Amino acid sequence: MTASVLPREKLVDWYRRNRARSRALFELISEDAYFSQPITLRHPIVFYEGHLPAFSYNTLGKKALGREPIDNRLEQLFARGIDPHESRADGRPDDDHRARWPSRREVRAFATEADRQVETLLEAAELDVPGNPLLESAAAAYTILEHEAMHQETLLYIWHRLPFEQKRRPVDYHPITAGGAPPTRWCDVPAGRATLGVDRGVIPFGWDNEFGSLTTDVDAFRIQQHDVTNERYLEFVGAGGYTDPSWWTPVDWAWIQQDNITHPLFWEQHDGEWQWRGMFELLPLPLNWPVYVSQAEASAYARWNGSRLMTEAEFQRAAYGSNAGERQYPWGDSPPTPDLGVFDFASWDPQPVGSHPDGASAWGIEDLVGNGWEWTSTTFAPFPGFTAMATYPEYSADFFDGEHVVMKGASPVTARELLRPTFRNWFRARYPYVYATFRCVRDGK
Repeated sequence: MTASVLPREKLVDWYRRNRARSRALFELISEDAYFSQPITLRHPIVFYEGHLPAFSYNTLGKKALGREPIDNRLEQLFARGIDPHESRADGRPDDDHRARWPSRREVRAFATEADRQVETLLEAAELDVPGNPLLESAAAAYTILEHEAMHQETLLYIWHRLPFEQKRRPVDYHPITAGGAPPTRWCDVPAGRATLGVDRGVIPFGWDNEFGSLTTDVDAFRIQQHDVTNERYLEFVGAGGYTDPSWWTPVDWAWIQQDNITHPLFWEQHDGEWQWRGMFELLPLPLNWPVYVSQAEASAYARWNGSRLMTEAEFQRAAYGSNAGERQYPWGDSPPTPDLGVFDFASWDPQPVGSHPDGASAWGIEDLVGNGWEWTSTTFAPFPGFTAMATYPEYSADFFDGEHVVMKGASPVTARELLRPTFRNWFRARYPYVYATFRCVRDGK
């Protein structure tokens, strides 16, 4: 089976949809937030409005097609945004950022011209050139399209840390909190084989860490039907989980003590009551929502619970396995729709667990794709035969450092194009900002 490249008009439409969504996200924030740095491990907001069009033009226009610069200074300034090590956060104050970066007007003028030229290239340039590693199977075009879709999620979890008064609340913002959480139930996943990665040419596009294909045997295991909820995690907090080093690795315990962490980042306590920091307001802690935590916190809870986190191979088996072979999605091979899960920008916040039973896997496990990325215990590493991609060679290779952990699935704001079973996400174990949850696993009997 050989994958086919999307028709040119669909690539153009995808780019335009991406850019329209990104512009809408930047319109959510006030002018006084533009040079702020809500997360010190990330760039200030101004960077991202320039980075998205700059990356697209740098990758497709200059690198792949040899076009001349639009503004070489800005193209270099906005070239790349990575996650610096937690010990190297610069924490510069807003005034420094305002002096270091161009004005919003200058950034938007550059973005407008970059968009014009990228659209022209997508409409008329030779995008699919066999034998050219930058252009074969339209690699550069797919790279810029998926890159922007991924960064839109980054924007939103950065926006989440902004003060509410610096964001414009949409009129249709109505978080769904009603209903109780279903009781804890364990599902049995029989022993079987799981496919990690994919062979080249099978899918239209993949990031380099998705290749090649590796089939592995997975022992039988038991897994929670639903993600751990705020209600269940509250039991861990109430039992002194953040004050007992026995549940934490030494490096994670040092982080807990150094940063004085006593609860998940998305929780706040006001007048003795727990609140959830939603995108646009504080809410009484929704007990039926999945808890969002770092991998370090998820691992500590699992130990306290007498369990563990699943491996990447176990996720693949739980999500895509069945008695009849592997599926494209947990629910089968039909395309993603809103009734199957909380993904593709369906919600600003999570939704109650158990609210999308039609998206369950063959083993009855729900929300494996959507409502929050799933932390695993697997260190991010290449599959056999890994080769860095020509369009973005540092994309994965810079993070095969033993410090990053694989996440699978999707969050409420993960684009539908990224829901393929081979897509891998990763962050450091002590990075608490992403929309990531978890569920517990035990060995099968």
